[in-house]
Amino acid sequence: MGSLSIWHWVIVLVIVMLVFGTKKLGNIGSDLGKAVKGFKDGVKNDDDKHGDASDMPPVQQKVADKSTIDVETREKNRS
Repeated sequence: MGSLSIWHWVIVLVIVMLVFGTKKLGNIGSDLGKAVKGFKDGVKNDDDKHGDASDMPPVQQKVADKSTIDVETREKNRS
């Protein structure tokens, strides 16, 4: 009873299509596609504005020995 079968989703899709109509749903889909494309273009232009990663100073990383296991410890509170 907790999960929805494929038939539940088909009924929901039919009801949504009856309420909104296929033309309006198509417009919503195309608007969503344009928004995603605009977002991707904006991110790409933002990266171009800031320059390549080669312009930035190198980041030093800690490299652990291959036999070392990095773990995090927490203190246990006892009441």
